[in-house]
Amino acid sequence: ASHPIDDIVSRHLSKHGLQLQQKASRTTLLRRATFDLTGLPPTATEVESFQANSSPDAYRKLLDRLLQSPRYGERMASDWLDIARYSDSYGFQRDTPRPTMWPWRDWVIKSFNDNIPWNNFVLWQLAGDLLPDATQEQMLATAFNRLHQQENEGGSVAEEYRVRYVNDRVTTFGTAFLGLTLECCRCHDHKFDPLSQKDFYSLFAFFDDIDEAGLYSFFTQATPTPKLQLTDSTLQKQIDRLTQEIQKKHQSLKKLKKEVREKIYLSLSDDTPLSRNYGLNHDTIHGEIAHYSFDNRLENGRFPSLIYKIASTETNSSEPKQTEQKKDSTTTNHQQKYAAQSPADNAVVDGHTGQAIHLTGDHPVTTPVGNFSRSDPFSISCWIKIPSSFNRAVIFHRSKAWTDAGSRGYELIIDQDHLRWSLIHFWPGDAASIRMIEKAPTNKWVHVVVCSNGTGLANGLSISLDGHQVKTEVVQDNLTRTILGGGGDTITIGERMRDHGFKNGFVDEFRVFARALSPLEIQECCEPGTLANAIQSKTNFDALSDYLADIDIDVLTHRKQLQNLYKDRNKLLEKSAEIMVMRESLQPKQAYVLTRGEYGKRAEPVEPTTPKILPSFPSAFPRNRLGLARWLLDPDHPLLARVTVNRFWQALFGEGLVRSAEDFGSQAMQPEYPELLDLLAWKFSHPKDQGGFSWDVKSLLRFIMTSDTYQQRSLAAGKTMAHDPENSWLARGPRHRLPAEMIRDSALSVSGLLDETLGGPPVRPYDIAESFKPEKIGSGTALYRRSIYTYWRRSGPAPVLETFDVPNRVVCTVKRDTTNTPLHALVLLNGTQFVEASRVLAENVLRLNSNDLSSAIKQAFYVLTSRHPDKDEQRILIQMVEDQHSWYEMHPENTQELLCVGEKSKSTDLNETDVATLATVINGLFAHDESVMKR
Repeated sequence: ASHPIDDIVSRHLSKHGLQLQQKASRTTLLRRATFDLTGLPPTATEVESFQANSSPDAYRKLLDRLLQSPRYGERMASDWLDIARYSDSYGFQRDTPRPTMWPWRDWVIKSFNDNIPWNNFVLWQLAGDLLPDATQEQMLATAFNRLHQQENEGGSVAEEYRVRYVNDRVTTFGTAFLGLTLECCRCHDHKFDPLSQKDFYSLFAFFDDIDEAGLYSFFTQATPTPKLQLTDSTLQKQIDRLTQEIQKKHQSLKKLKKEVREKIYLSLSDDTPLSRNYGLNHDTIHGEIAHYSFDNRLENGRFPSLIYKIASTETNSSEPKQTEQKKDSTTTNHQQKYAAQSPADNAVVDGHTGQAIHLTGDHPVTTPVGNFSRSDPFSISCWIKIPSSFNRAVIFHRSKAWTDAGSRGYELIIDQDHLRWSLIHFWPGDAASIRMIEKAPTNKWVHVVVCSNGTGLANGLSISLDGHQVKTEVVQDNLTRTILGGGGDTITIGERMRDHGFKNGFVDEFRVFARALSPLEIQECCEPGTLANAIQSKTNFDALSDYLADIDIDVLTHRKQLQNLYKDRNKLLEKSAEIMVMRESLQPKQAYVLTRGEYGKRAEPVEPTTPKILPSFPSAFPRNRLGLARWLLDPDHPLLARVTVNRFWQALFGEGLVRSAEDFGSQAMQPEYPELLDLLAWKFSHPKDQGGFSWDVKSLLRFIMTSDTYQQRSLAAGKTMAHDPENSWLARGPRHRLPAEMIRDSALSVSGLLDETLGGPPVRPYDIAESFKPEKIGSGTALYRRSIYTYWRRSGPAPVLETFDVPNRVVCTVKRDTTNTPLHALVLLNGTQFVEASRVLAENVLRLNSNDLSSAIKQAFYVLTSRHPDKDEQRILIQMVEDQHSWYEMHPENTQELLCVGEKSKSTDLNETDVATLATVINGLFAHDESVMKR
């Protein structure tokens, strides 16, 4: 039966008085299919086997074998990485390494190898996180949306870049799935297509709702949020085991504390002696490590701590320690070591109690204490006076900077007139944060105590005002990593790098505790003497029982054990890899049309919806990315299937049926075969029971490659070539230069150097040392991995690949430029990778041919081109060998120079002049037409 593709093409060709060419030779067809499906040349054994197989289904079996090869996924993924703008660096000016994204690249390779249906491949990347009970794989897939460039240059406006990131997601969605140039309507209505600016920002609304920072951290290596923890089964089992132990310990601690409290309450109510000495003669709050009253400014401008010595947080006891007692006078050493520092710009004024510090908002008060981890319980108490309304102001923090460090640490800030208390690894998505529901009072002294109980959870945080815990709302509850590191290891009051300081604010009686305070202790901080009165009067049994139970030695021991479990689990969590993904924020953002595309010029509010020119958005679908993906994946959608099959056709033929693969709009290059595009799109997207492929990529490729249109030879009569130089009529088979990756990988493959390990972190081959931003090269097998695993830095891609037109992947690229310049030959003849490969291949063929140079060069030609040289070619090759042999005999120093190129050890069992001779000729053959062209 005739092939549907051939029927359409043949009818069209007949109008021009043409017909399909005869099939290409078996060797050519083998080579063409092998490159198209694996990105590598066939081996000599595969060539001989295919030529010897006269079975009528030999070609179909060849395709089946190639489609099952793990090399297939690597070849197909290469094109998708261009579309997804995959990179191992962040981009923009600094372009720092982004070492966490390669698991997504490996997922793409695996997806092609596993032949995941294309509708799932698209759905998971757009909205895998929104699927019910989403798997780790489905969430990992959404990293597609986070592969855009990101900025961290000092002074950059975070919101400006956040908007740019969402813009990038919208334009990538348009190019990759719709074949539309949506970027043209970001600032105004599209000049050619019926797409409005409102359409753009309506799509923008789908991709806007994630807890994303506009800038990634300059001072830390934190992965920008939202992100996914990637744990293997062994690590996850350890984490789960500790989680269960933590839950059990929480329950036993709760039970123990209840029992202790009941005993204490009974003793107090019966006025009988307590079972142990709780130090009731003292009113000191245990665990205090610093107290700055600001009453005494030393000559050097420092403020002494009223605590004599830093108390150890490693031991807990119900007995008060002498080291925790306050002193009326302090030693000089203590003053220097534990004093707070402040420039004179922050003035000392009358405070709530004695003197207070009046802050400028631009000058910090720095302390030497407060380097708590997320598993450390701690509390901070102070009096503050807020002078006016604040959109944002930092009261105190322990961190290096705001956006420049992702706020790593902890902070108490004023957020739109509300107090917000947070532990942060990277803001906003990796943090535990609560905010007061009521606004903070202004123009009056207010006592504030913030606590963290060491769990790292939002419900382990609290805010108390004037001695009583206040109602709060959860802002974030997803702290997954350390709050330490990145600099700024101690508490700073009133100012933070590139943040909004507590301008004209007042702070007094600033105290730091290495434990979470009980309600009675919080009241004591607010009203000194409360604790002593409760102890002496023994009337407030509830509060006193809570206080004493909190410092009971058994409870403290139990709590310390719980803290150690948290520490152990946190260490395991730190071992897991991370990757940026999509995750909907708790509170959806309102999207707006942005006047002229400027981030700060909001105009009309918009809701998530699709362009009016396209099918309407079903009312039953959710107005989020999942709904958008389902809208897109309707088999009858006019664009997705056509855009997709067009790119697969382009991968095989060098040009798509629509040559402007990135633009299916009114300015697109009209297809020569619209009915063929419709046929392929229908079959690809429709169910098998209707005669389609059910989004099966391998079935689509097999369908195209079994057509005579694909299998015909790539040369035609001179008249046909002249009338149709770009082969728009498909009157001959595909012929184009191999992509950059195939050229390099081919050299490694034929020489036997190629390391076929699947997946893993990016590697740095020889030419990385010569890139625009040079890097240290790898070693061992890392030098010989497939090019898809090469470290990809946007501002300096690997020079070999860049020479052969790989994009820098700054934006979505669906069609690479194809150039033909002298640089190509320069790289092939002089690049370390190719010179080394030619030497290793020379050694291999010399051994196979018993050191016979003539036979060896013929063998090398066969390995490189999959055919034997004809008589004229043999004569030329032998003459080249003789010329080079004479040269190296006369220049032995050049022999050594050549043989020492690359890290692969040179052979010791072969004549060095012979190896150098053959290597040089083979090196020239790497630049031969048949080595770099697909025919």
